[in-house]
Amino acid sequence: MREIRATWMRGGTSKCWVFRSEDLHVPGLTRDEVLLRVFGSPDHRQVDGVGGGSSTTSKAVILNPSDDPDVDVDYTFAQVGIDEMTVDWGSNCGNCSAVVASFAVREGWVSSSDPVTTVRVFNTNTGQVIVQELQTPDGELVEKADTMIPGVPFPGTPVRMGFVDPAGRTTGRLFPSGQPCDDLPDGEDTIAATLVDAGAPVVVVRSADLGLEGQPTPERVDTDPDLLRRLDRIRRQGAVAMGLAPTPSAAARAVPKLAVVSSAAQNTTGLGVLMLSMGRAHPAIPITGSVALTLAAAEPGTLVAELVGERPGPELALSTAAGVVSTYVASADGRPVVGATRTYRRLSEGVVFLPYPDIDVDGDAS
Repeated sequence: MREIRATWMRGGTSKCWVFRSEDLHVPGLTRDEVLLRVFGSPDHRQVDGVGGGSSTTSKAVILNPSDDPDVDVDYTFAQVGIDEMTVDWGSNCGNCSAVVASFAVREGWVSSSDPVTTVRVFNTNTGQVIVQELQTPDGELVEKADTMIPGVPFPGTPVRMGFVDPAGRTTGRLFPSGQPCDDLPDGEDTIAATLVDAGAPVVVVRSADLGLEGQPTPERVDTDPDLLRRLDRIRRQGAVAMGLAPTPSAAARAVPKLAVVSSAAQNTTGLGVLMLSMGRAHPAIPITGSVALTLAAAEPGTLVAELVGERPGPELALSTAAGVVSTYVASADGRPVVGATRTYRRLSEGVVFLPYPDIDVDGDAS
C-alpha cells in the first residue's frame, strides 16, 4: 500500500478530496490511474474507494503554490468517473473552488491578515482567476460555521468568490457560436439554445420548449429516462456547435453542462434553473454554471435575458430546487467580476491508501 496525504472537504454543494499536487506523483502510474483507483472507479458504488457514488461527491481538487507572482495558488479540478473509467479535466467546479483559500492558508502558502485575507487562485482547467476572500479576524482563520447556503442542510464557513473576466475561458468567446441563440438538432426538429462560455461552457434551453411546465424538479428529470436521453443529445449537439467536440458522440461527459431555465416563480424576480451534471440533475446549481447564466442574462437576445427581463441591480437571483442562489457582477481593475458566496467545511484529514504497485484499474491482478 502507498499512503497519499489528503483532506476531505465540502465546498458549496459538493464534496471533494483535496490533494497536494506532489503527493499524486506515483512512479509508473498516470495521475488518472491513481485517482481512479483511489476513488474506486469504475463502479457505481465506488465501494472499494473513497468516491461517494454521485457526480457531486466524486471530485478531486489538486493544489500547489503558484510560481506566478500575481497568483497565490494553482488549482486543478478533476471530475472522477463513476461507472466509466474516465477522469474529466475539461472544466472547473465552482463549488469545490470554495475549499482552496482556506487550504492554502492552513498550509502556510498564504499569510492571513486582519480582518480579511484575499487569496488569488488560478484554475488550470480553464485559465480562470478566482479572487477569494476569507474572514480572518486578528489574522486568524477561525472557520466558524455560521452561514447557510441553498442545498446544504448545515451551516459552514463563508468564502466570497469572484471570477475575474470569466467570458470565453474555454472556447475564447462568451458565445462560442458567435450568436446569442442557436437552433440545435433535436430529433426530427430543432430546439432553441443559448450556448455560453463563462465560468464553464453551458447549453441553455427553455423548460417550455421541452414540453415541461414551469421549473422541473430534479426528481421529475431523473425519473424520466427518455427526457434524460433527450437532454444529453441536446447537450452533445451543443458541444459540437461550441467547438468542444467534432461529433456528438465525442463530447465529454462533464463538458458542456446543460441548464433548463424558466421564468422565476410568481411574485419573485430572477430565473428558474435546473442544471444537469454528469447526466443527472444537480441538486442545487454548479457555481460555474451560475456565472455563465449571470453573464448571459445581461446580453440581449439570449434565452436567459428574455426570461429575466430588466434587473433592478447588479445581483441575479437563481431559483433552484434547493433555494435561491444570488450572484453579483462587479468590476476589478477595469475587468468584470462575477461572484457569489459559498461555504465550506473540513470533514477529515489524513491519508488515503493506494494499492501499489499491485494495481490495475481494469481490475486484473498484476
